[in-house]
Amino acid sequence: MSLSLDGLVSGLKTTEVIKALMDVHAIPRTLLKAKIDDKNVVMTQLRTLNTAVQNLAAAAEKAAAPGGLDRFTGTSSSESVKVALRTGAAPVSTDIVVDRVAQAHTVVSAAASRWPADPPVLTLEDATGKRVQVQADSTSMQDIAQAINDADTGVLATAVPAGKDADGTPVYRLQLRAEESGEAGRFRVYAGDLAAVTAGTATDVSTEPGAAVIATGTDAQLRLWAGTAAEQVITSSGNTFTDLFEGVDVTVSTVSTSPVTVTVAVDSEARAKASGEFIALLTDIFTRIDNGSKATVAAGQGEKTTLGVFTGDSTIRGLRTALADAIQHPVDGVSPSTVGISTDMYGKLTFDEEKFSEALAKDPAAVGALFSAVAARVEQTATSYSDKYDGLLTSRITGQESEVKSLGEQMERWDVRLAQRKASLERTYARLEVMLSQMQSQSSYLASQINSLPSSRSGSDS
Repeated sequence: MSLSLDGLVSGLKTTEVIKALMDVHAIPRTLLKAKIDDKNVVMTQLRTLNTAVQNLAAAAEKAAAPGGLDRFTGTSSSESVKVALRTGAAPVSTDIVVDRVAQAHTVVSAAASRWPADPPVLTLEDATGKRVQVQADSTSMQDIAQAINDADTGVLATAVPAGKDADGTPVYRLQLRAEESGEAGRFRVYAGDLAAVTAGTATDVSTEPGAAVIATGTDAQLRLWAGTAAEQVITSSGNTFTDLFEGVDVTVSTVSTSPVTVTVAVDSEARAKASGEFIALLTDIFTRIDNGSKATVAAGQGEKTTLGVFTGDSTIRGLRTALADAIQHPVDGVSPSTVGISTDMYGKLTFDEEKFSEALAKDPAAVGALFSAVAARVEQTATSYSDKYDGLLTSRITGQESEVKSLGEQMERWDVRLAQRKASLERTYARLEVMLSQMQSQSSYLASQINSLPSSRSGSDS
């Protein structure tokens, strides 16, 4: 930190003088900073707009795909049957009969305070016949459960309190449950090692006195067209039948004593809403562009005219025009306005959901084809502007970034020059003080010498 004492000799406020001079020298640097700030504001708006156009391109791509406008609802006539829809679903209605639901294989051992064998060795055998030997650290039922879980055999073991024995010692049952339901999750547990199991001398834990198979691993089963020559039996390891019909998943929770009707129907309201949301993306982009292109004209003398961030930007103007053309031009001679998509005399895009729903109800295929064609044009236009490699908006942003970088480098050079100039001024004024000090010293010396000379009057009196 430098120490500055203003005008010790001259009486000048040198700090203020230097600051005033530096403010004049820094005018070009100040103008550069203002220019960078303006361009950063433009870049922020361009990036926000580019993101919106990218989102529009993604939505348009989905809408342009076959069935992109399709919306369906899935229902069943029973609370025990749930219907979930995915891409590819189509209208269907049929009856199913649920014969059984899936169960996870579960075995519970006899109650004991500790495992009867030491060392405690068990062998688990899965539905494919694969065997895994497990040995616990102690005969504690908790340690045995932990050893089974650590073996990662697809069986979850838990030591469950089962009261106390005659001596008052707490006893436990070992509950073993398959992590996955269905027949493929069935297993057997033997008290003994692999050799004993192979020799047939190991004991099946579930057959010991007080033990039991609580649930046998079972696949869920339902029938389509039950009781007819076309009856079809379908099984699933879980209670969800994935793709029972294309794009339709059915989950069952209880057995049905009578047929349950599963229905997938067209959801006209959802289709109209989805179309309206797509148009809203376009409307939002148009609003952003229009607001950013407005200029505030000076209302009186002394006031300034303020330009919008997009005012005079040919790229942005071209984007708006291209999107407007894509959304409003006819498709095979049919205008989008016939289905409620129109632009007024001021260029404002509107969507008449009621008119769209009516057209959809009369001819869903024609409306779907028209909307897909419009969406395809919008997708093509949006992609050409927002593509992350060669999009026109992307290039515009890249150009702005290059300009800001160049201006920043100019500012750095100005900072160096200004620092050098300030140092030069400080040295100059410091030298000025030194010179004035020297001159004052010389003046004082000369004055003292003159005062010491004998006067002419004193000479005449002698």
